[in-house]
Amino acid sequence: MRDRQTTLLWMKDLIDHMARCHEQLEWAGDDAEGFLTRSIVDDLDECRRLVERLKPRARRHAMVGAA
Repeated sequence: MRDRQTTLLWMKDLIDHMARCHEQLEWAGDDAEGFLTRSIVDDLDECRRLVERLKPRARRHAMVGAA
């Protein structure tokens, strides 16, 4: 349970960071735009990895509930 909570908290932090980057993109110049978009893509990749870590657990819990 602790690992799940940590994973969800990390995902929330990443989403908050992406939101801040998005806000900055609205007024950023060309130089900053590349940095911000790379940062968002990196955050998305990390979120994908975190979701993949949660998926097997969700399947196990579904199977236990179905039994």
